[in-house]
Amino acid sequence: MIELNVNGEEIRLYQLKTINDLLKTMSLTEQRVAVEVNGEIIPRSQHDNTRLSDGDAIEIVRAIGGG
Repeated sequence: MIELNVNGEEIRLYQLKTINDLLKTMSLTEQRVAVEVNGEIIPRSQHDNTRLSDGDAIEIVRAIGGG
């Protein structure tokens, strides 16, 4: 089990290793999102390679289009 702070909310998840795993769990893989881990913005190209650790602080922001 891993405990994370996601957008200010504490969550506990199993079988979670990468940012991509987190986005899949949150049903956000098809959305345009920006992800920050412990104050560092992680490019989309690195979501599958960036491992998450117990206690990480994550901010996820969805891009919303409009005019």
